Amino acid sequence: VQLQASGGGLVQPGDSLRLSCSAPGQTIRQYTMGWFRQAPGKDREFVAAANWGGGSRYYASYAAGRFTISRDDTENVVYLQLNNLKPEDTAVYRCAASTVLGPRQESLFQFWGQGTLVTVSS
Repeated sequence: VQLQASGGGLVQPGDSLRLSCSAPGQTIRQYTMGWFRQAPGKDREFVAAANWGGGSRYYASYAAGRFTISRDDTENVVYLQLNNLKPEDTAVYRCAASTVLGPRQESLFQFWGQGTLVTVSS
């Protein structure tokens, strides 16, 4: 599956953004969909994921309570709502798809979209 991420931008601390990950002409119904991010000079890290089949959503500890992942399998889109953004949230955010239930590790996601840059700065 080919994924396209969008929605990044430059925002101020405390602002919100909604990132989108689409799969035009393809179905995501059978995939766990996730988001990762990579800040400048740091390793890529897991943000959140939503299992296929209407299953659970789960988050990295820093994301819980501020970020929300959702999916629309009829439109083949996954969203990541980012609230109360902080400068440390500045990163390139990438979406990914996995055939596995409940993964957090990069290696378990087989398909990746390009990144969308989120910059949080006053």
